Amino acid sequence: MLKIVPDPPHTLQTLEDTLIQATDYALCAATVVHQAILLQPKSPASILMMASMHELETLRALLESAIVQVQMPTEPRTLH
Repeated sequence: MLKIVPDPPHTLQTLEDTLIQATDYALCAATVVHQAILLQPKSPASILMMASMHELETLRALLESAIVQVQMPTEPRTLH
């Protein structure tokens, strides 16, 4: 009997792939918070939403820094 839904691929992600995916999720979350603030700018919860946006932007900066560190070559460079 054939399966109707195939199994997901069994590919292992690298640390770099995981960091990039986490950065994408942080961007999506920040976009949702931004839209919520635009829809309810005078809501009592808007201060919490702005704080959440600040934290998500900081998270994205940290993740991007980690990606740069992962992408750096591990061999010491010689200066000429």
